Amino acid sequence: MSKETRGFITILTGLYSFQDCIHFLAAIRKFHQEPIIILIDRVPKALYPLLTIFKNVILKPAPANENTVLASRLAKVSLYSFSEFDKTIFLDSDICLLTDINDVFEYLDEFDLLLTEDVQPVISKATNLLRGNQQENLPKVLQILQSVGLPLQENSIQYNSGLIAFRKNEKIKSFFNEFQKYFEIIQSNQDKLLLRDQGAFAAAIETVRPNLKVLPPAYNYLSKWKDCYEIEEEIKVLHCTYAYRPQYAKNITRSLYTRLFDKFAQVFIPNQVTNPWRGK
Repeated sequence: MSKETRGFITILTGLYSFQDCIHFLAAIRKFHQEPIIILIDRVPKALYPLLTIFKNVILKPAPANENTVLASRLAKVSLYSFSEFDKTIFLDSDICLLTDINDVFEYLDEFDLLLTEDVQPVISKATNLLRGNQQENLPKVLQILQSVGLPLQENSIQYNSGLIAFRKNEKIKSFFNEFQKYFEIIQSNQDKLLLRDQGAFAAAIETVRPNLKVLPPAYNYLSKWKDCYEIEEEIKVLHCTYAYRPQYAKNITRSLYTRLFDKFAQVFIPNQVTNPWRGK
């Protein structure tokens, strides 16, 4: 019996996330040697060697779109088809590992899907998914999401899709098919909904009911929302753009190469926090 394959996937659409991605790769390589697939779009090919200097990095074209945030969302709903592995860990490229996460791969022996809850997990309070004033939207979040065709309930959970670990099997293939279908609904209702994938993700969970495990916040710790957590365990996965990354995390990826790259980035690479597509 052949050994199961395992690896990582991330997404890089446009130059705004390029610096994040360099440090993402450096952090992964500090703790892991598995292959890393990067789904890439709107990055000049002349810059590809800056990514592939890290060993065992595979570049694949992401779904192309002028809107780099939309291209990223389209890549995320297609992760299953892009993965070459029996066990896959997807991480947003603005994530920094603080330790190895071999246990996540090991959990996939028992579960088909691993993820973490959002800092606002109750979908009926997820005003972050809607256009308009958050206070005015709060009483009608669920009504609006249901009205466009998302099969969500009062007790549905909003997950943060910055970390998705999954097995290759028919159940998860079906999950990603539903994820893609529901994201198309979000695209078709841009007058009401922001271009975010959490609603479609939650709807796919409700529809398919995969064998899932919810990981604690230590596996997807959003430093921007640190005041929302009550956490005592060691943080394993830090989620924040490089510009706002604490120094202890920057030290994880500090090397001669990343120091030289950061000087290059100050001149030639736009900062992710200035990405005009983020507000779309």
